Amino acid sequence: LDTATRLTPAFLETTLAIAKPRLSREIADAYRAPYRSAARRHGIRDFVADIPVDPDHSSFAELTRIATGIRSVEAPSLFLWGPADPIFSDRYLDDLIARRPTADVHRFEGAGHLVAEDRDIATPLFEWLDAVPVERAPAADAPAEEPRVPLWAQLDDRSADADIAVVEMAPPGGGAARSISWRQLSARVRDIAAGLAGLGVRSGDRVSLLVPPGADLTAALYACLRLGAVVVVADAGLGASGLTRAVRGAQPDYVIGARRGLMAARALGWPGVRISTATLPPFVRRALGVTASLPQLADRGRELTLPPAPEREATAAVLFTSGSTGPAKGVVYSHRALEALRDLLAARYGVGPGIGLVAGFAPFALLGPALGARTATPDMDVTAPATLTAAAVAEAVRAVDAAVLFLSPAAIANVVATASALTSAQSDALQRVRLALSAGAPVPAALLDRAARLMPHATLHTPYGMTEGLLLSDITLDEIHAAEAEQAEAEVGLTGGGVCVGRPAPGVEVRIAALDIDGRASTLPDAAVGVTGEIVVSAPHLKNEYDRLFLTDLAAARGTSDLEGGSRWHRTGDVGHIDERGRLWVEGRMPHVIVTADGPVTPVAVELRIGELDDVARAALAGVGPVGTAQLVAVVETEPAAPGPGLASAELTARVRAAAGLPLAAVLVVAVLPTDIRHNSKIERTRLSRWAEDVLSGDRMTAP
Repeated sequence: LDTATRLTPAFLETTLAIAKPRLSREIADAYRAPYRSAARRHGIRDFVADIPVDPDHSSFAELTRIATGIRSVEAPSLFLWGPADPIFSDRYLDDLIARRPTADVHRFEGAGHLVAEDRDIATPLFEWLDAVPVERAPAADAPAEEPRVPLWAQLDDRSADADIAVVEMAPPGGGAARSISWRQLSARVRDIAAGLAGLGVRSGDRVSLLVPPGADLTAALYACLRLGAVVVVADAGLGASGLTRAVRGAQPDYVIGARRGLMAARALGWPGVRISTATLPPFVRRALGVTASLPQLADRGRELTLPPAPEREATAAVLFTSGSTGPAKGVVYSHRALEALRDLLAARYGVGPGIGLVAGFAPFALLGPALGARTATPDMDVTAPATLTAAAVAEAVRAVDAAVLFLSPAAIANVVATASALTSAQSDALQRVRLALSAGAPVPAALLDRAARLMPHATLHTPYGMTEGLLLSDITLDEIHAAEAEQAEAEVGLTGGGVCVGRPAPGVEVRIAALDIDGRASTLPDAAVGVTGEIVVSAPHLKNEYDRLFLTDLAAARGTSDLEGGSRWHRTGDVGHIDERGRLWVEGRMPHVIVTADGPVTPVAVELRIGELDDVARAALAGVGPVGTAQLVAVVETEPAAPGPGLASAELTARVRAAAGLPLAAVLVVAVLPTDIRHNSKIERTRLSRWAEDVLSGDRMTAP
């Protein structure tokens, strides 16, 4: 004891060495400063000696008194926890929670013993304090706003850092991965921003980005943000017609694109001055109508001065929705809202400097540098998430030593399906992941269980959100299992059940606009616990508005003007309820509510019950007939595939009806249920209902 703690600095140095990430020399020296000699290290020796090893130890009784006494403390409690501590593992957290069952817990995945150095503990702490219900004296004046931390702050702070910032994985045809350091990224963003200003791009001008995920997209995005230009991002999965509608609707002043994107812009007549990501041969440049390239702008920008940074309330981006529930809509975000989203992600998941992040989902990939995380996008077709393989994910994880992984449900399904091709090195890489997230559509617990076997040391989360507001609630796999076990005991009804998406994230408020007998959501969102209706949300990181869609804005804000926060509320178009534990359950989409003679029916809970049958791969609930007297029809994929499309066998029909718990007019089988083009996992129920009506009326038997 004396040698390890007092005579030598071994104990202190071991403690400093387990910081995640490694401490800077300045901070490590600050920890060493009080203990420079053996004569000054008595405190280290004495506190270690004070740890009781058995009941005979002199400190045992006092420790027991304290450990017992905290059970009766009435004050609100918060635990900020670094689960990667090699000594104080989660068994200690479990013990604390058992003693303080009402405590709030914030786990910083990947953080360890020096959690206060590993992560920003101030943000969640102050968010928690703000939420604690205490009486406050009225303030004479509004408190001063916190100093602004812009989205590009990490690039400025790490402009001399040679560590990797972004890794661009090797293209499908082969070749080497491309790594960009923080120093290179910072300089490139600054130079491109100045070069764009020199070209004539002004704050508020719109710039459409037609660039695949990687270093070029990251540099172009942050250059526009720093300049104050408004980035316009539409998913390539929208297809030519959807992209044309989106880009033309946004009316960009400039277009930055890779060759493929510029070819589409030229062929489809999209507006905007065209800028290429790479310098093109003269004849190609003329053919595509390109005015300049990013390398040329960066060269010019080195000699130019950056204009002032944009205001916090200025528009930063127009992000288009997936188009899975109608034409894609442009969602307008201010710098303030995106900064709030960054801060929430950092606080909720501990993503920050020194953390490796692999993102198969564009918003997280693009926010990586704002979070200070090493970021890689796996080799995949971004328009088809189901093309992602387990090997591609593992290689991206290895490239940035990733602790955090974010994938869509469709991507996870294919990762699990291709896991048998993993090499031992790739399997080892996935086992180093500490946090895995999947969002964009409901994720079956069975699929998450299979993913957990590939990443046994990861905590799996499924955040709930949408383009209008990412990360509105969150739940872990263990919490999903607990919620489903409770739901299994509940009585089957026309509504209720669904997918549990957890409790609201910090700063998020959720209300429910109850459904009436005709399936319409009430004007005022104030429904009680257990009542099904449209989910209405408020959060600092919500969209500001829809882009040039005034009527859509009115619909999304209907009935919220009298609520606290006014315009900061959004009707999601999702249907669900809040249970007695404060958890949110999603039961489907408003357009997919089926209004029968007995009242409205929400589809998700019925589909999940049918999907539990051994030979049913997926199920969807369709409505056939007029609103108010619609009949319920189940459409299923079987495993192995049943003959079809068409009516199911009498035996399968009987089992599906029994599982559904509601009267079904018919059961139909298809080889593959139709899904939207972006997520490959959201079932196109409206299209399916039209198909089912045609089949049952004898008009057609072809696949939907």
